[in-house]
Amino acid sequence: MGAVVSCIESVFRTIGSVLMAIVNGIGNILHAIISGIVAFFDIIISFFTCGYCGTRRRRVGGTRRHHHTTTSRI
Repeated sequence: MGAVVSCIESVFRTIGSVLMAIVNGIGNILHAIISGIVAFFDIIISFFTCGYCGTRRRRVGGTRRHHHTTTSRI
């Protein structure tokens, strides 16, 4: 009788694990879809507010920095 109860417990435990895996998978799919929609709207909003239009250069500290190379005359 103990073996039958143990078998039934393991069946229910397995069904519970399968259901939790399905719920977890659906949650991950929804998370990916929502993250994609948020990223899409972020791109659209950045485009309309000139985040991507024009030049892509951003000022660092409010000033432009120029890098000059020097050569020696040796």
